[in-house]
Amino acid sequence: MVRSWLLDLDTTSAYLLRKEDEFEATRIMKVEMENSTTTESSVPVSDIQDQNPLVSSQPTQPPVITPVLPPLAPIPTAPSSLVRPLAPLPIRPPVIRPPVPQNGEVGSSDSDSDDDDGAATRINKGTGEYEISEESRLVRERQEKAMQDLMMRRRAAALAVPTNDMAVRARLRHLGEPITLFGEREMERRDRLRMIMAKLDADGQLEKLMKALEDEEAATSAPKDEAEDDLQYPFYTEGSKSLLDARIDIAKYSLVKAALRIQRAQRRREDPDEDVDAEIDWTLKQAANLNLEFSEIGDDRPLTGCSFSRDGKGLATCSFTGATKLWSMPNVKKVSTLKGHTQRATDVAYSPVHKNHLATASADRTAKYWNDQGALLGTFKGHLERLARIAFHPSGKYLGTASYDKTWRLWDVETEEELLLQEGHSRSVYGLDFHHDGSLAASCGLDALARVWDLRTGRSVLALEGHVKSILGISFSPNGYHLATGGEDNTCRIWDLRKKKSLYTIPAHSNLISQVKFEPQEGYFLVTASYDMTAKVWSGRDFKPVKTLLGHEAKVTSLDVLGDGGYIVTVSHDRTIKLWSSGTTSEHAMDVD
Repeated sequence: MVRSWLLDLDTTSAYLLRKEDEFEATRIMKVEMENSTTTESSVPVSDIQDQNPLVSSQPTQPPVITPVLPPLAPIPTAPSSLVRPLAPLPIRPPVIRPPVPQNGEVGSSDSDSDDDDGAATRINKGTGEYEISEESRLVRERQEKAMQDLMMRRRAAALAVPTNDMAVRARLRHLGEPITLFGEREMERRDRLRMIMAKLDADGQLEKLMKALEDEEAATSAPKDEAEDDLQYPFYTEGSKSLLDARIDIAKYSLVKAALRIQRAQRRREDPDEDVDAEIDWTLKQAANLNLEFSEIGDDRPLTGCSFSRDGKGLATCSFTGATKLWSMPNVKKVSTLKGHTQRATDVAYSPVHKNHLATASADRTAKYWNDQGALLGTFKGHLERLARIAFHPSGKYLGTASYDKTWRLWDVETEEELLLQEGHSRSVYGLDFHHDGSLAASCGLDALARVWDLRTGRSVLALEGHVKSILGISFSPNGYHLATGGEDNTCRIWDLRKKKSLYTIPAHSNLISQVKFEPQEGYFLVTASYDMTAKVWSGRDFKPVKTLLGHEAKVTSLDVLGDGGYIVTVSHDRTIKLWSSGTTSEHAMDVD
């Protein structure tokens, strides 16, 4: 706005000067004409006639001359003998006066020019020079700072910075800087060291930098203490004697179970009378005929877990009230209530060996071991956060618990001793399951990672990556080499432990998957529960959909499958227990070794 006002002022001043020059030239011409007329009238007429006979003796009227003045043209003058020359007219410089704000208004600029930087300018009355406003000064300071940062980065890019993270930490220590910041990763730490070195170089503190380099070189070249060389640090955490005994017991148990499983698979493959495909087809046909047989209100608050007893005659459920209720099968009649937890119960599981023993987990950070008469047999304490899922080892001697403290733990059921505290997940551990042979354990958590652990050695043998969100359910197949996981990405993944990769991805539900379970005898089908208020049955052969169990009116939180696959139970936030039956009888039950 200031520039446009200055341009208008210049144009107005030039126009006024031009008009003043034109007026002055006209006035001079009139004066010259009057002087010329007076001179001619003073000469006698006879003299004029004598000099020029063509001139008439009649008195003549002097011609009227109208001057034509083009803009800024040279001023016409009379003959030098009659009029003396005129001095050139002085050109006065334009007078620039800033606009005066009225009624308390403050002048502002809408110009996008680089001169005023989007801020108001004013003129010093004493010197006539422009003065930079506060906004313009701040803009220039920001530009200078950005230029300094750019030069600093260029200087830093030219410096040699170690790539080894340990060397980066050592140099930071020599420079007197923190070796790490909260949440800082390796590349961020290296960039921080680079900027610190560049700043020291820019500030002229090369002595401090060189001294740090010399100290670093001296530390690396110094001979190590012989005693330190002889001292060997273990790469693992040494366990207790009871853990060693448990590992040995698990190894012996798993070897026997694995041998039986392999022998059975060989017999079924070599026996011409065994038609595995026909058996699978019959099982899937029965699964497709699953219908709702019973629906019962399980508690006053949402239900969180359920489990069948080993003989199929009992059912246990738990809820937000913290109580666990036992039900008779197949009529779903309440038998007893187990109370002992101070906060909501998160899961329940029957022992695979003792048909009347079960374990419960709770948000009060404890797990409890009960019999079906309501007697408390043991309490497992040690977790720092609430518990999620629990599972029994196939031998029935050990109990596994998953917790939000990022660990899962293995307990001795008889002595209530904590045998193993297993870390390995970066976020909360939610699901846990044991291989049917008893040799492996699988854990999953909110870090979207599933891990397979060898219980005989304590090693993590597999890290299964593929889910993009938290994994909430995990289950081993009885065939020994398939593992199913389901989570918040609404998919169920099938992993082949032999190939160590994902075999199949099932786009199972429209909401998160809360639980997955293989049919526990042969693994001929898989069942998934979801927050989309449904449970679905999938073929264990090609993982195609077999049946959708509709009936719940809220999130389905847990499920269990009876040994012969004839019954499936689901519990939900709608507080109901739903029992699904295929209508099969015991003569169709599959052979069990």
